[in-house]
Amino acid sequence: MNLSKRIRSTAISLLALAGPVVAADTSPPNVVLILADDLGYGDLGCYGATKVRTPNIDKLADEGVRFTDAHSASAVCTPSRYGLLTGQYPTRGGGGKGLWGPCGHFQELLIDTDKLTLARLFKNKGYTTGAFGKWHLGFGKGKTDWNKPLRPGPLELGFDTYFGVPKVNSGFPYVYVEDDRVVGYEADDPITFKPPFSKTTTYPPEAGNKTVNKVGGAKKAHAIYDDEKTATLLTEKAVGWIEQNKEKPFFLYFPTTNIHHPFTPGPRFKGTSDCGLYGDFIHEFDWMVGELMACLDRNGLTDNTLVIVTSDNGGMFNRGGQDAFKAGHRINGDLLGFKFGVWEGGQRVPFIAKWPGNIKPGSVSDQLISGVDMLATFAALTGQSVEKEQLADSINVLPALLGEASEPLRETLLLCPYKPSHLSIRMGKWVYIPKQGSGGFTGGPGTHAAGGPKCISHVGSENSNIENGKIKKDAPPAQLYDLEADVRQTKNLYHEYPEVVKQMETLLATYRPAAGKKGKRK
Repeated sequence: MNLSKRIRSTAISLLALAGPVVAADTSPPNVVLILADDLGYGDLGCYGATKVRTPNIDKLADEGVRFTDAHSASAVCTPSRYGLLTGQYPTRGGGGKGLWGPCGHFQELLIDTDKLTLARLFKNKGYTTGAFGKWHLGFGKGKTDWNKPLRPGPLELGFDTYFGVPKVNSGFPYVYVEDDRVVGYEADDPITFKPPFSKTTTYPPEAGNKTVNKVGGAKKAHAIYDDEKTATLLTEKAVGWIEQNKEKPFFLYFPTTNIHHPFTPGPRFKGTSDCGLYGDFIHEFDWMVGELMACLDRNGLTDNTLVIVTSDNGGMFNRGGQDAFKAGHRINGDLLGFKFGVWEGGQRVPFIAKWPGNIKPGSVSDQLISGVDMLATFAALTGQSVEKEQLADSINVLPALLGEASEPLRETLLLCPYKPSHLSIRMGKWVYIPKQGSGGFTGGPGTHAAGGPKCISHVGSENSNIENGKIKKDAPPAQLYDLEADVRQTKNLYHEYPEVVKQMETLLATYRPAAGKKGKRK
């Protein structure tokens, strides 16, 4: 296919199926979408891990389909979640300037309330919708006021209920939020962002970085928050919600705080893996998945529920990741790079789906898919037609889940790292990165913000541009890799295929946000 046809193909999302993909005598399928935090491509047994044991997730893979070429919407948490929930590349957010990094303490809601989201899509078909876990997409309009109802927020985007960590488990405020209120909030003890700061739990260095609390007041709310009990609490909330809503179709969005730093598994999980707290936190995540599956079984819901387990980005080479590496664990398998960067290790993620009677057990798919594809896919699943403008960048990959796709469903994919300069493009087997390096963190081993060439050499990955932790002086100005022949990205083919570089650069240019562009937040 020539370039012009390829570009046109990327502008047209596959149409949703004409009707729901369920038998006439069954109710619409429930959907459970489990989104891990920072779970790398090599962090599960079914993806090759040997220093951790993930029997519950491995069982899902045995009973469903495991994807080998699935990608998060971004290599960073906040923009990745934006892409997952909206079906839009994060480059469309931020008033057209794009979303690139984690959102801050006072970030307003990053998704317009009139935007079609996964939750609203299911609501349109009569589903009950719930979200339990890490939000990290902002609240309100303008600067967030934590002493008022946190609206607009998840409820305005189509969720009937929300409970979880409002930002991230490594950053304040260290409180839980239920629907639109801080749990345990007392009007006579408001939240402040000035000293004296309220007491929160702290952990030793091996648990990884947890930002020192800079929030005062709300003593009761702070006392309720407990890192080591968060996974159990979220799981109990989700299980209880399923049991309360099992009589009608439901959509559960379960974005866990596991396995993001600090690594704070509950006491019963500590010391259970062979790679420190990092692996113990994975064990706890696997337990969470198992609890949800047991709930479905207990309530007779398994056969009519589509379950998906994936991650918001690749594994991060922070203290926990480095300790795990020393113990022999490779957080992103043999892939190049880490979270925040555009190399495969930063955004190629585990993706497992199970739906008894519809997905062939034990199947493996090499279809190229992305988190942004869930909107069009769930539209097809529920028999909904969606306007092209709302689908945006989402492709219906339901045929890939069902094993019915004989040809690639997605030919191109935008790859979004931390640095806008490294926005990259995938086209078939080719991936083009317009700069040197990964566009992620560049700190050396021993630092929290570790990544880039220094850490590539440290873990023993090979790349033709890098030697002894540095980019070679004669390295090409950009990067081109053939992922079919070289998924580990060992050889930069920039000089060997100038015509492909030119094609890819032309295609990438159609997606780059205009400098200084202003517009309505999307």
